[in-house]
Amino acid sequence: MPSFNETFFGLVFHKQLAKWPTFQYPEEKADFKAPERFMPGYKTRLQQQQQQGTTSPGGSSSNSSTNASPNEKSNDEIEKTPEMGDDNDPYLVDWNGENDPDNPFAWSGPQKGWFLFQIMLLTTSVYMGSSIVSPAIPLMAEYWHIGMTPAALALSLFVFGYGIGPMIGLCAASEIPAIGRVIPYILTLFIFVILQIPTALVNNVAGFMILRFLAGLFGSPPLATGGASVQDVWTPMNAPLAMGAWGISASAGPVLGPLIGGFAAQGFEKTSLGLGAWRWTIWPLLILTGIALGVLTFGMHETSGTNILARRAARLRKATGNPHLRSKGELFQATMTGREIALMTFVRPFRLGLMEPIALSINLHIGLVYGVLYSFFEAFPIVFTETYGFNLGESGLAYLGIFVANLAVYGLFALWFLKYFRPKMIREKGRVAPEYWLQPAMVGGLCLPASLFFFGWTANKSIHWIVPIIGTMLFSPGIFGLFTSGLNYLGMTYPEYVASVFSANDFMRASIGAAMPLVSRQMFNNLNRGPKNFPVAWGCTLLGSIALLMSVIPYALFYFGPALRRASSYAKDPMQGGDQPAKENKEDVEAAQ
Repeated sequence: MPSFNETFFGLVFHKQLAKWPTFQYPEEKADFKAPERFMPGYKTRLQQQQQQGTTSPGGSSSNSSTNASPNEKSNDEIEKTPEMGDDNDPYLVDWNGENDPDNPFAWSGPQKGWFLFQIMLLTTSVYMGSSIVSPAIPLMAEYWHIGMTPAALALSLFVFGYGIGPMIGLCAASEIPAIGRVIPYILTLFIFVILQIPTALVNNVAGFMILRFLAGLFGSPPLATGGASVQDVWTPMNAPLAMGAWGISASAGPVLGPLIGGFAAQGFEKTSLGLGAWRWTIWPLLILTGIALGVLTFGMHETSGTNILARRAARLRKATGNPHLRSKGELFQATMTGREIALMTFVRPFRLGLMEPIALSINLHIGLVYGVLYSFFEAFPIVFTETYGFNLGESGLAYLGIFVANLAVYGLFALWFLKYFRPKMIREKGRVAPEYWLQPAMVGGLCLPASLFFFGWTANKSIHWIVPIIGTMLFSPGIFGLFTSGLNYLGMTYPEYVASVFSANDFMRASIGAAMPLVSRQMFNNLNRGPKNFPVAWGCTLLGSIALLMSVIPYALFYFGPALRRASSYAKDPMQGGDQPAKENKEDVEAAQ
């Protein structure tokens, strides 16, 4: 069982908690006996024993009597310079066997399930914040006497903020051994929660929009690095199922937001608040994220292996008095300057996202999915409020079709993975080309345009409202198939840079998603030149046509992906059993210059 010390509360207040033996790490207990190989001088003694075993007794005696002083310097150098990545280095701090309770891979099923629940709660609650205000946009427009497009900035700025966050280091920094995953999650979530208070109370539109952008900015880590956290805990044989579940939470937030925000705004619109009822779309967000903050502060354990081992090495250095003990993460970090670390944090996501053909293609396709999703926040009020006469709360219920269909699609995905993909991985001993992950995306890529055509041309007052909702349910295979399949493909293609490649993906899809609410209403209105009874038909046809053209991306990558991976300095080729030459640091530096 992972130690409570690995939670945010345990990490921050460990000095105070360590006064009680219950909260002490094994290395901090009075009766702790370190392995002999960690004791000072062990490496020197080991090398001397090896040298004595390869020289004659006479030669050994002669060397020891004539070279005593030089040997002291040589021994000091031996102690100081462990070789990075050498698993036989006695001073290398690693896991204590396969069942080490601090190793996230060794957690029990219930412990992993508890972690997955927390990362899903975090992701859903934060990203509900993007769309929770969408039902109240007309109220905001009237309240502040602005147009619908400026009012839609309340949605767009939040989405753009969580796209910018990863690119300025809020997420990629979690790859640094000294930082880890939990601290960025909790600190940014705390700021996010606090920001909701002035957001709900602010009395001017400029202040409100700035606060919405900041909320999105500090809410960025869950969606950008949540997938990396999942891969910290599950092996490749099981991670896809957990990634799929997390993918549901990533799409559930924006889908469930209008439901909660709609009923909140409707409930207070007819009170003394009047048009100010939009404020009550923010208070439920504060409550939900506040609950998530409390749960995660005391319940979420650190999952970054490099961070866990770096802190273990620090404790062992203190316990043994041996300053040369290091973890692999520390050894890697020690070879880099502060400038190089900054370049890895800020340059690498841009380079991966824009210069790698595989990542760029997947990012654009997933970006289209998010663009369609956020265009729905303009299309649904036109269809269900203006055409079918739904109130704000009822209009939010229309999004449940997407959510329910997501659950069904996850079941089909799990069946595909358990019956086809995982047995294939077992048979081929893990050397499965990442392109096989694109099979769900091939199906999802075709469902996306089908959903748009279906929804657009059945949204008519003479047709029952359930029919266009059924059309939106076809959107679920699109968003789930492309999101889950695409991220797994990226994770297998760039396993050493998961957080960076996910950050780049987050930036791309957020940028496209942020733009759509600002142009969607005009698009639907200006393209409404055909049958007036189909208010969003031609707008959906335009989006559907773009989606149909982009549906070739998974097929193209399936056939040309292996060649693109072999040409990449970042990508891994599992079919050849190893990584490509590590050129990333030099190329990142050159790109920055």
